[in-house]
Amino acid sequence: MPVNVFVPREPSTSESRVALDPVAIHRLTKLGLEVQCEAGLGDRCGFTADDFKDAGATETGGRRAALGEADLVLRIHPPPADEIPVMKRGAVHLSFLDPFNEGALLGQLAEAGLTAVSLEMIPRTTLAQKMDALSSQASLAGYAAVIRAADRLGTILPMMMTPAGTLSPARVFVIGVGVAGLQAIATAKRLGARVEAFDTRPDVADQIRSLGAKPVEVDLGETSQTGQGYATKLSDEQLELQRRAMARVCAHSDIVITTAKLFGRPAPLIITEEILGSMKRGSIAVDLAADSGGNVAGSVPGEEILTPNGVLIIGASGLEGTIAKHASQMFGANLANWIEHFWDPETKQLKLDFDDEILAGCVLTHAGAVVHPQFKPATSSD
Repeated sequence: MPVNVFVPREPSTSESRVALDPVAIHRLTKLGLEVQCEAGLGDRCGFTADDFKDAGATETGGRRAALGEADLVLRIHPPPADEIPVMKRGAVHLSFLDPFNEGALLGQLAEAGLTAVSLEMIPRTTLAQKMDALSSQASLAGYAAVIRAADRLGTILPMMMTPAGTLSPARVFVIGVGVAGLQAIATAKRLGARVEAFDTRPDVADQIRSLGAKPVEVDLGETSQTGQGYATKLSDEQLELQRRAMARVCAHSDIVITTAKLFGRPAPLIITEEILGSMKRGSIAVDLAADSGGNVAGSVPGEEILTPNGVLIIGASGLEGTIAKHASQMFGANLANWIEHFWDPETKQLKLDFDDEILAGCVLTHAGAVVHPQFKPATSSD
């Protein structure tokens, strides 16, 4: 029997992306998988039913029936709780699962007998890079953050020589030089801004310079990063040193973009009310960590707030969805790469070796139990 794949629409009306685009569907159908898409799947990101049909997918209006028949369910967000029992026992489910904050969900997935793959937990290794949806979407969020800020700013970004005189370039300050930060730096530079950037990891200074930006260097003492490439939590003293340096740069910046996240923990507060009070009227702070607690004091996910001194705080949420077509293209490629990596062309089935480094890192539940060591419930024998 061929492997049956189902791609449902995302329940949230604010989500524009889809888990598979037509190119990814074509790749999977060429392997021998049968792909079903829920009717209207691409309505929010510019794909038509004919696009999916031409790629080899069939359309269905029976969401729950399709969930019950699928061997492989592909989504962007965690499944709604009421749909978990509907899925077939033994099915493989791929999506973002937010495992550090969704313990009850993991229990439900295990109870339903699903093999749940958390895209956040895919190891950041060279081999797994092509499957890393977290990074691909973060890159687009970094791009979109600059575009959103440029749209709200009352000045242009590049220097411009005009008959009325020279217009100075905007000053952009990027805090956190991971995937999102690097793309924000690159985008701001392409738009002609003068860019500075800071990260607690001193070894990224060369990456900042390679993009034409200036690193803001602060002696924080000893810092490190996790195996997933995230900066580790700073001490209170280190955070205070960082804030003082941030305040000096923020005071003369037109746009400040914060991207500092700690995987599995609330984001650190970096831009305090005091720092916001020192910023120029008309300047903008874009908080890409708003959904995980926020780097900017007073930021609210999905909202724009004007401070008393005229600084606009943008609580960025789902910015990658504002460029949904390319975001879906990249997300779909990540999922297709994951499936191709574990596909057995002879049997035309997924071959899941749980000793594999990638699977060991991203499979959270299997065969009725939570199996990932970071989330497995403690027992008396542990």
